[in-house]
Amino acid sequence: MTHTPHATVARYLIERLKQAGLKHAFGVPGDYVLTFMDRLIEQGIEFVGTCNELNAGYAADAYARINGIGCVCVTWGVGGFSAMNAVAGAYAEQVPLVVLVGGPRTTQRRSSMLLHHSVGDFATMQKAYAHITAASVLLDDPAEVPQRIDAALARCMAEKRPIMIEIPADMVDHPCQAPGPFAAPDRPPSDALALAEALDEAMGLLSKARRAVILGGVELHRYGLMKEFCRLVEASRLPVATTLLGKTVISEHHRQAVGVYEGYQSRPDVRDIVENADVLLCLGAWMSDINLGMHASGLEGRGMILANSGRLKISHHVYEQVWIGDVVSGLADRIPNSGLAHPHFLSVSEQFDTDVTAEPGRALTISYVMKRINSFIGDDTTVVAETGDSIFAAADLVMHHDVGFIGQAIYLSIGYALPATLGAALAAPSRRPVALIGDGAFQMTAQELSSLCRRKTNAIILLMNNDGYTTERIIHEGPYNDIQPWAYHRLPEVFGSGWGRRVTTEDEFEGALTQAHGTNDGPALIEIVLDRFDTSEALKRLCAELSPDKRKTHT
Repeated sequence: MTHTPHATVARYLIERLKQAGLKHAFGVPGDYVLTFMDRLIEQGIEFVGTCNELNAGYAADAYARINGIGCVCVTWGVGGFSAMNAVAGAYAEQVPLVVLVGGPRTTQRRSSMLLHHSVGDFATMQKAYAHITAASVLLDDPAEVPQRIDAALARCMAEKRPIMIEIPADMVDHPCQAPGPFAAPDRPPSDALALAEALDEAMGLLSKARRAVILGGVELHRYGLMKEFCRLVEASRLPVATTLLGKTVISEHHRQAVGVYEGYQSRPDVRDIVENADVLLCLGAWMSDINLGMHASGLEGRGMILANSGRLKISHHVYEQVWIGDVVSGLADRIPNSGLAHPHFLSVSEQFDTDVTAEPGRALTISYVMKRINSFIGDDTTVVAETGDSIFAAADLVMHHDVGFIGQAIYLSIGYALPATLGAALAAPSRRPVALIGDGAFQMTAQELSSLCRRKTNAIILLMNNDGYTTERIIHEGPYNDIQPWAYHRLPEVFGSGWGRRVTTEDEFEGALTQAHGTNDGPALIEIVLDRFDTSEALKRLCAELSPDKRKTHT
């Protein structure tokens, strides 16, 4: 095939990313990647500079959760290694993230000279990324570039996990085959006989059940199955709980949505419905400690139908090569017109308390704050919740739409939420981000407020100032849980955009929310002062299970 002057390695890669739906790339410049960054911008990908590579990774992760694909672009060595924690989180939570690393020239790799940003072995970063990506490739052979890019991107889209692509500086403008149409990768088909047998067994259990319940998980979102899931839910008439990571796979204003199940952390009514089910239909849910609130045993001893991306398990029977989408559609088609027998339940929206009245002078509590936020958010809101009490308290917010809630419920990397707010703002500009962040987590990635200010993003940042690492305090108190107090509300002024306000009482908080609702020019930072031991009931229950003192009693 002949090459045109405009067909280059960079153009091939960038065109493929655009075909996959990418519009923004987050990153930090460095000498090895500068030319490639120029090509990104020239070809219509907006480059979003962040304060460091870790934050770029967090922002790209949140962007991908909404957009379907995200990208972080950094330099070789120091940049790639700095981004790895964010990439590991994306791998753990099945987020399709592309890591682009600009590297040394191919001629430099044949030299014995030690290069800057190097740890001595040119392959070290490739090898390291191999453990936290679905594919880690080097574009050092122009003839192999199209196949390597297409194969890696196919795995990213099919497996919903990160990939890493390293581009040597002298390969950026090297002639290459021009890209053709982009075809989304086909998933492996379900084994027809296994699928039919599995559906028969599942329906046999469900039809005999008297207290069947559905538990929805994050894979329903990752694989675009929410519409079919809703069809199944409505046909079955069963109550539907979700895991914390799967929150909003169905609108929580749906009449069958009962809220988030998280084991010991759950609201009592949700825990009662799920743990007393005689058949539990788990679709796309992961059986993890935080997802289930340290209480997987609460789901044992009942009929369990567990469907994940490539397999279905019914009690002790395992069906391989059975696709979750075929299970959801197949069950929806087989549900009788009368639906299925289920326990009595109230939808979470029926229990939503909108009667929140501020009392002048009364000190703020986390309970009041979360009730007020519940009445503040709407269908034009994206909630980004930080690891710690922010995410556990936010589990009971009643969300309006898919991807209206973003938080790391498996990897739980402290500091994720502020950069993630930047990513969410760019992925869904019609929705206003509302970030819930503790003071300890904020200090880890605080500089990304500068990026929100730079872009005059209309994010509302609700900073819970409880004087340190309160989650750890509840687990086990010690001087390591203390942090330096900051005047957080003054930071927007320091960074030159938006505004900040410190509130200690209910009426002050009400005034700040009213001001935030009416402003759009830059971020609004509301510093909410709370008692250092004031936490949600969910966190108290979880920390009781994690406490070293309790673990000693079991040894």
